[in-house]
Amino acid sequence: MAPRRLLLVGEGNFSFAAALSETLDPNSRLIATCLQQPVDFAHDPGTRKNLLRLRERGTEVRFGVDCTQLANAFEPQDRDFDRIYFNFPHCGRKAGVAKNRHLLAKFFQSCADVLAEEGEVHVALCKGQGGTPADKPQREWHNSWQVVAMAALGGLVLSDVHPFSCETVPGYKCTGYRSQDKSFHVEGALNHIFTRSLPFEVSQSRIFRFKLGDQWFSFLEPEALAGKLNRNFLEASSCHPTRTINEKIIAELGTAFSVKRLKCSFPLLPQSDTSVLPSEIYDLPSVFWISLCEDNSNDDSLTGETVQTMEDLLVTFSELSFPRSPRRDGKEEAHGGTYEQVKLCLRSSLLVYAQAVIQAPDFLSGSLHILSGPVFRKCHILPFTMPAFHETLFILGLNKNLKDSCLSLLLDLLKSILDRLLTQTLLEGSKLSRSVEFVLQPNGKDCLIHVKSHNFGQDYDKDLIIGSVTIISAMSITHEEDQCFVLVSINLDLLTMLVWGISDWRILWTFDNRFLKSFVPGKIEPFKSYSLYPPCYVHDISFWLNEEQGFDELEFHTVARAVSQDTIVSIQFLGRFQHPETEQVSLCYRLTYQACDKALTKQQVASMQFQLRKEIQQLHVTLR
Repeated sequence: MAPRRLLLVGEGNFSFAAALSETLDPNSRLIATCLQQPVDFAHDPGTRKNLLRLRERGTEVRFGVDCTQLANAFEPQDRDFDRIYFNFPHCGRKAGVAKNRHLLAKFFQSCADVLAEEGEVHVALCKGQGGTPADKPQREWHNSWQVVAMAALGGLVLSDVHPFSCETVPGYKCTGYRSQDKSFHVEGALNHIFTRSLPFEVSQSRIFRFKLGDQWFSFLEPEALAGKLNRNFLEASSCHPTRTINEKIIAELGTAFSVKRLKCSFPLLPQSDTSVLPSEIYDLPSVFWISLCEDNSNDDSLTGETVQTMEDLLVTFSELSFPRSPRRDGKEEAHGGTYEQVKLCLRSSLLVYAQAVIQAPDFLSGSLHILSGPVFRKCHILPFTMPAFHETLFILGLNKNLKDSCLSLLLDLLKSILDRLLTQTLLEGSKLSRSVEFVLQPNGKDCLIHVKSHNFGQDYDKDLIIGSVTIISAMSITHEEDQCFVLVSINLDLLTMLVWGISDWRILWTFDNRFLKSFVPGKIEPFKSYSLYPPCYVHDISFWLNEEQGFDELEFHTVARAVSQDTIVSIQFLGRFQHPETEQVSLCYRLTYQACDKALTKQQVASMQFQLRKEIQQLHVTLR
């Protein structure tokens, strides 16, 4: 095990360093620093005593170290600290919140130069200074030190926060209040622990390639889905919680039904004109359309991600032809044209496969046929609405004479499984209760699967739809009168959020390894985020509408999602204004930016907002 390297900055009287040095194991190395020079402590017997204790223990002490320029104090080979401490930072005298914010910002940016990849930065602040909900009471944001926003400037996120107690460090006396030998008011003080976040990078859509016969084709990943295609969360090698939930449901259903698992293909589909299924799964405005191009690059020099061959798809691409786009001179493009006459899209539901599964020669009535995979749809930016999620689909063929009993068995068992999962992470004595209900639809046969949450003693009720139950007649598919089919669809991502207490669906798609490390195999315990109280930034945008073109609000949300890299968490409609003379109409929206797993800065948000103002002009609006 490599020795732990600890750095203390801004030490006042070195009492914290002296106390900490006596608790460390021999495998740890401590360096204590301060901005002052030794002469400044000539008439301070307490500090000289602490310095003597440190020297006796062999602790390195450095003077004249500016905590906002740590890279200048340490050579490259002496950096990579596992932990950096800064207790009760203050600019001195009667410095206001703005100056102390500036100090924190420069300190965090300096830490980025000397902190180990998995290191921690510990910052102790007096009650209320941090400005996070952990402070009791919480100060108004503008009157706090905005510690999470300042840390973001150094690429750091708040991963933990707990009370700071001087009693846990015997002999520690915090001094320096207003540059005097006075203690800070440490009652209610908090220790904030920061860690590195993954960097925000310029979003680049990936190119995907697939093979149809002997020909290669490619398409560009939609910007609003950047980083969400081909993640393989449900594969056997994955330890993602959506797979854990899916496997538990399938295993328990397998105790009552014969189960047949089907391979789910890459989610690229041709346009479909007819279906026996509900029309909403073919809701064209919500579909992500794909421009397909012939790809003549050499197989040995691929630049994009290669997906499986089209022969694996359940839809029959082999029966499609791919005519090239005509050139202006009327001749056919030789290579690299966009195939406009065949529309391809990303599936918005696994229900599109139901008919093909039922009509397959090996379909067995009475057996539970299961498909699981990601689906994609354009949607408004709302807390529990997601453009990409994992769906599992159960298809059961029934004899009409046994329909009621078999359907009752399936739904009762499914309710029992879901109820058990949803109560596993509720703490003993919790006032929150959850239950699954099948809510009958107006057609009298189909249901929506609701999860109802109620907090006793509080005015709190939440109702989320996590799936559906659809019953279709066999006549429309197999022309047999004595059969019907039950299709049960479940949103695994929503269910995962409820089971583990995950508040933000976006973190399910993070590339940060800490997310998966939070889940212990075989256990379901409440999820603890490694990015607490991320800062919010609010911007307004208003524009004039082009009455002839109309305005597509769903497309506005989709563009905002793409430009912001999914950091916009709320789009609030503020108002509509009509000019009294020209009668032209303008709309105004308020956008709230907040990341869930990365350090997001005010400057990055300003850049995104600027880019959004440029991009939405493609929606035929004129900025105000």
